[in-house]
Amino acid sequence: MIFNPVILSVTTMIVLSLLKLNVILAILVAALVAGATSGIGINETMKTLIGGMGGNSETALSYILLGTLAVAINSTGVAALLSKKISKVVSGKKWILALIIAVIACFSQNLIPVHIAFIPILIPPLLKLMDELKMDRRAMACSLTFGLKMPYIVLPVGFGLIFHGIIRDQIVSNGMNIELSQVWKATWILGIAMLAGLLIAVFVSYSKPRDYKELSIGGVHEDVPEKMELKHWYTLISAIIAFGIQLYTGSLPLGAIVAIGFMLATKVIRWDEVDGLISGGIGIMGLIAFIMLVAAGYGSVIRETGAIAPLVQGVVGVVGGSKLMGSFVMLLVGLFVTMGIGTSFGTIPILAAIYVPLCIELGISPLGTIVLIACAGALGDAGSPASDSTLGPTAGLNADGQHDHIRDTCIPTFIHYNIPLIIAGVIGGVLF
Repeated sequence: MIFNPVILSVTTMIVLSLLKLNVILAILVAALVAGATSGIGINETMKTLIGGMGGNSETALSYILLGTLAVAINSTGVAALLSKKISKVVSGKKWILALIIAVIACFSQNLIPVHIAFIPILIPPLLKLMDELKMDRRAMACSLTFGLKMPYIVLPVGFGLIFHGIIRDQIVSNGMNIELSQVWKATWILGIAMLAGLLIAVFVSYSKPRDYKELSIGGVHEDVPEKMELKHWYTLISAIIAFGIQLYTGSLPLGAIVAIGFMLATKVIRWDEVDGLISGGIGIMGLIAFIMLVAAGYGSVIRETGAIAPLVQGVVGVVGGSKLMGSFVMLLVGLFVTMGIGTSFGTIPILAAIYVPLCIELGISPLGTIVLIACAGALGDAGSPASDSTLGPTAGLNADGQHDHIRDTCIPTFIHYNIPLIIAGVIGGVLF
């Protein structure tokens, strides 16, 4: 199993990222390692990677347009006004700010399911407040990732309903009958594990003061208005339009385009400012958009190797008949597969085909099977250099160039969420 192309490739990506090689180059080298060790060949690997980049094309376009919309909204001062109101609620306590942002991030997955769209709008104007509080941005990265990940694992609403539906359908299609309502009754233990990780990050690991330089942030309004003006109300309406169209059509790019059009029509932004706004949007989200494109191609290479099934099947020979060992090894395999493919939702069908028969063979209950598959799919979403659960927080927190993606987002979220999730997953797999 150690020489499996997936293991070798993902390990390469992690090591190169830790050595501070650019994330895009790390993913490209990891893809070449996967292709070379699986026998695909370098030329075919590059063709597969480039051909697979279209898998995240809508997401990449969404990031660019949302970045443009964020710069437009920030230029009106409404985000700075909201930041000012939040600062009054925080009243000098950075842990309150961390928990408020965690709750807002949770709402982005269910109440108003916009995923990371709120981050480039809300977080950059809050950086000044964080610096005044001497808040370690690693704590805020953990708060954001918690809110982006925990709700879909635990709550059967919004994106969570989609995730739970995939789990139910894949388990049923592989020979074990469960109901949709059973999923949340099993995954609650994973939510408790993530909550523990959040509290440890905020109150223990990153509670000490950390100083940052006072740097200007592109697109952030410096003069905070005293009260809401007409342009601010129009700006809020444009945000509602963007969210509403996304919910109705399922298209983030369309929502962003119409919202920008509304801001132009109401003269909140001028026609001659559009070029600058798009440049600002690319500055905030362009790198992340391209990383997502390359990550989709990398996922295609990983699948093309055909090495995922042998990797998962290798679990059978390792665990024997032990539920404890079986649960632990299955989760480790899930961690590597998800970090390679980069999506929890897309990992479930791959893992369930092997995990369900294995769970039946080991005598693991339906609830235990749900926990293991949900946990194995979710592992790696936090901590992966190519996951939007880490790329989104970095996009907001690095608006002034002082937040490193690997060391300040990926490593902290990996430690505080993947370790508790593995512990909770093993407990659920054995005891449920």
